Amino acid sequence: MTTKFDLIVVGGGILGTFHAYHALKKNLKVALLERNSMPQGATVRNFGQVVPSGMDLTWQNFGKESLAIYNELHSQADLTIRQNGSVYIASNDEELQLIEELYEINRNNDYESILLSKNDCIKKFDGLRSDYCKGGLFFPQEISVDSADMIVKLHKLLQEKMGLQIFYNTTVVETNEDHQKCIAITADGTEFNASKILICGGHEFKTLYPKVFNESDLEVSKLQMLQTKPQGIYSLQGNILTGLSIRRYESFSECPSFQKVKASENPHSFEKKYGVHILFKQALDGSVILGDSHEYADAKNADDLGYDLNMEIDEFMIHEAKKIIDLPTYDIQRRWFGVYSQCKTKDIFEHSPSPNIHIITGIGGKGMTGSGGFSKFNIEKIYA
Repeated sequence: MTTKFDLIVVGGGILGTFHAYHALKKNLKVALLERNSMPQGATVRNFGQVVPSGMDLTWQNFGKESLAIYNELHSQADLTIRQNGSVYIASNDEELQLIEELYEINRNNDYESILLSKNDCIKKFDGLRSDYCKGGLFFPQEISVDSADMIVKLHKLLQEKMGLQIFYNTTVVETNEDHQKCIAITADGTEFNASKILICGGHEFKTLYPKVFNESDLEVSKLQMLQTKPQGIYSLQGNILTGLSIRRYESFSECPSFQKVKASENPHSFEKKYGVHILFKQALDGSVILGDSHEYADAKNADDLGYDLNMEIDEFMIHEAKKIIDLPTYDIQRRWFGVYSQCKTKDIFEHSPSPNIHIITGIGGKGMTGSGGFSKFNIEKIYA
């Protein structure tokens, strides 16, 4: 078994995988070490929406780069990608003003968006309730993926076409650097050697460098999601984001009216307490994924979030979703939660314990959308 590489990436989620991809494009010999039989974290527990439209300008540019990367890779293997676009549905005049302002910002940023009238939305999205919708903003370039299938297929593609070596069920318990030689030691005592190591461990803070994480401004967010039973012949194309998303996403914070709209909200409402905003996305089997919520804890207190599902949150999300779209069925076949890490004061967490060992995590909810573009930028920086 070869254990000497140019680059070792610890963590096989979307952020680690895209770092590996961009290193492979530089003709580097890369190993990806994943502690589970397949990624189990935020990469496979999210909506699978690639939505640069929701991000501030810097990350929107990373997201636009990601769209191109996903489409390029999808041309080589079926990664479950559907380019059906994303839409933000406004439910009142305040949200309508925000989407009109974002439309103007997008024009200046050279990112295509289309304002839809109420009638346009009703025609385009089957079941959308006329008493909820006041209008919409549509982003035709944005894509959906089925995350759990996508990461498996992406790993296989990078192995077969680009020579990525992946070691599943491989837990790294120690990394160190000695005279520009980096070593990753696994739980069974195997040593992997490389010129550089990148650690993209998501919200795993207890094994490698726990003191670094405990003293950082990292926090974890727990998100609840649900999946209906298949909807028969019903079709809901694209990523559907709603009024609460408009009030939450970073891109809208750049709108002139945003602060005034936020000031008028009830800070003690249920949706504020649990960070709820309502999203819909139809999966390949015809079911609809909906959610989600956000509960937070500092990195060192991550266990405080617990392992249970709060049924009050699920019931609230279903209740609100029914006000927005009349689905053929709201019978639920699956419920789960995901956990991602993010920084309180920065866009992403970067720390180098030694010159050639780099920790990169805390990408928050930007992972599926931003990782492709950010990883390209970061690999260029690391290998400058």
